[in-house]
Amino acid sequence: MRKPHISLVMLISLLAVCSTGNPALAHSGAGLQGGFVSGFWHPVFGLDHVIAMVAVGLWGAFLGMPAIWLLPVVFPLVMAFGGILGIAGIPLPQVETGIAVSAIILGLCVATAFKPPLWVAAVLVGAFAIFHGHAHGSELPDAASPLGFSAGFVLATGILHLAGIAFGLLARFRGGAMLVKAAGAAIAMGGVYFLAT
Repeated sequence: MRKPHISLVMLISLLAVCSTGNPALAHSGAGLQGGFVSGFWHPVFGLDHVIAMVAVGLWGAFLGMPAIWLLPVVFPLVMAFGGILGIAGIPLPQVETGIAVSAIILGLCVATAFKPPLWVAAVLVGAFAIFHGHAHGSELPDAASPLGFSAGFVLATGILHLAGIAFGLLARFRGGAMLVKAAGAAIAMGGVYFLAT
């Protein structure tokens, strides 16, 4: 069995790489043109997306089986639907607010060790995924392929969920649950910051 500190080192490394981007790229319509690459970097360079997507993995890991895999599958599937709405130009009110609130609520679910029935957790995660997907889809660069862009942001989302799961698995070790709860609280505070700004 892998030691918990190795997972922590991997997570910190991933977060360090993710933090090197400019968070403003997520919602400016700027950035790399060209489909898959642009779609992949879109959520990674948007800190509001990063914290919510990591929170999904954290919460899934905290809830255990089968939530550890179900929530990170539900999110990108529903997010892809939201992306289609955005690409099609179908309006969705308060997208940025929905993204910020997703970080607040998901962070609080982790921080408080909230353990609802699995279907409730899946519906909650899916509802927030629509806002994230719509933001990605509505900001599709002019030169990008919708299919390639969508594949890129879904893959990046999966990687961010895996980062959350890796960190969330620390909850299985002594003292790890407090670290995971603290990460949830930090995510919720990040959501409050994004909501306020």
